Amino acid sequence: MVLINKEMGFGSALRLPTVDFSSLDHFKLGTREWESTKMQVRKALEEYGCFEVVYSEVPNRKEMFSVMEDLFNLPLETKILNQSKEPFTSHQLFSAMPLFESTGINDAPILEQLKKFTKLMWPQENGVFSKTIHSFSKITSELDQMIRRMVLESFGVEEYYDDHINLTKYHLRLIKYNPSDNENGDIGINPHTDKNMTSILFDNQIDGLEIQTKVGEWITVKISPKSFIFLIGDSFLAWTNGRLQPPVHRVTMRGNKVRYSLVLFSVPKGRHLVQSPKELVDKDHPLLFNPFDYQEFITTYASSIKVTSSTMNCKREMNLEKYCGV
Repeated sequence: MVLINKEMGFGSALRLPTVDFSSLDHFKLGTREWESTKMQVRKALEEYGCFEVVYSEVPNRKEMFSVMEDLFNLPLETKILNQSKEPFTSHQLFSAMPLFESTGINDAPILEQLKKFTKLMWPQENGVFSKTIHSFSKITSELDQMIRRMVLESFGVEEYYDDHINLTKYHLRLIKYNPSDNENGDIGINPHTDKNMTSILFDNQIDGLEIQTKVGEWITVKISPKSFIFLIGDSFLAWTNGRLQPPVHRVTMRGNKVRYSLVLFSVPKGRHLVQSPKELVDKDHPLLFNPFDYQEFITTYASSIKVTSSTMNCKREMNLEKYCGV
């Protein structure tokens, strides 16, 4: 069953649901174990929009965050060579969020694409970086597809699975949060929902990630050494016709340690419409969003954002409901 744990301390602190995937694979479709896990996944996503995934194939943390440290230690003039026309995929720094730095790799599960990024950062090449990051991307993309298959099955629309997976591509985000000198903490990244389809997050177990419940409480996320965090984004909200709600989350930095995280995003491709299957639209669930092109939406969204130290959602921000809500 899904474990909704509570820890005692200063008051009672909720923890995210935990679902154990450590003995599952694609070849156990339809087994009792698969069916039980599928229901746990749906319940967790309906209640929280995310959950902790315990998984047997977790990357070696020491190797992973060693190569990330090598990357972020490169000169800024090297890191900013990573540029893309797609919003939120280039190297990023924000003056209003000085603790945050990130860079992105499109199609990271494809080794050839990953090697292009590596060659850009290290012209002399860096085989360890390529091998380590590719391994992570492959593991998490396979996990993502397993979870999404379960979600579609749970709603009785598994016939759309191939089309649903082919609708998306993968983008890997590597993120560094510098320590805070403020004893009360500083914002690493402001509260937001992801705009893509799904996200799988892996970190170096330095606290900071916080997820908001439906009633407005903030959960400080603490995961085990063999865990990822799976979250849904606004595009999955639209695809499921509102049956699953993406969680608002943020990063708050406290203490003197650097936080590293990797997030693999499944992102709808351009010129492919995101639309809910007809089976998920009925009198009790009227259509909430018109079909939309994600790349057109994210470009409009990006142009509407004004990042400040207190919010990423200024009053004029273009969200998905404003963009294509019925």
